[in-house]
Amino acid sequence: MRDSQEEALFEYLLRLGDDRLVLGHRLSEWCGHGPILEEDIALANVALDLIGQATHFLQLAGQVEGQGRDEDALAYFRDAIDYRNINLVELPNGDFGRTIVRQFLFDAWSVLLLDRLQRAAHTRLAGVAAKAYKEARYHVRHSGEWVLRLGDGTDESHRRVQTALDELWPYTGELFAADEVDRLLAGAVAPEPAALEPAWREVVSDVVRRATLTLPADGYMHSGGRHGRHTEHLGHLLAEMQILARSHPGAKW
Repeated sequence: MRDSQEEALFEYLLRLGDDRLVLGHRLSEWCGHGPILEEDIALANVALDLIGQATHFLQLAGQVEGQGRDEDALAYFRDAIDYRNINLVELPNGDFGRTIVRQFLFDAWSVLLLDRLQRAAHTRLAGVAAKAYKEARYHVRHSGEWVLRLGDGTDESHRRVQTALDELWPYTGELFAADEVDRLLAGAVAPEPAALEPAWREVVSDVVRRATLTLPADGYMHSGGRHGRHTEHLGHLLAEMQILARSHPGAKW
């Protein structure tokens, strides 16, 4: 693989890992605060799945980079500007309905992406994606069922979920925006982002319709996360997530 492709692959693996690490950390904030005990455990399990996926993607990223950084170094010793996650996953949880809507929008995209990546020509990436895909199939079913339950529930739950959908929709465009990294890897290694959008819209539209919600109109879309331009919320999240590792660098437990 040429140097430019290796650099692109490293960048792409960071994106895959950072999306899941940041979202997993956000979901972990619900531990002990879920609306019912069963869901408290379910959200914690999804968070663990995402952080586990992030571990494997970041581990592979460190191997591709070849600079001696492992998954822990990449997770705990980069600053916000070096993170490559989409802005959607770093937004504060808000209420339970908002968390579920964010999760569903991400899950519906993630399962499509991982399905394609598990057939990638890069065998190590394909292996990591295949394992993650099995988990993602459960994730999208879980979050989709909650969107249906809340959207077609009480007037209050319907209002909250519709508000969340309206507010989060402008962050979904970043899922399908392509840059030079995507173009270098398109085909054998990774799918073109825009190629996933029709299937994603079909899944999202179907659930939104059955939940008696209204799909927002497309308009301005936030971007920048893939290039280190984040909301103020990521810095606060990383400060909490990284404090132990940075306070005791090199510590073994």
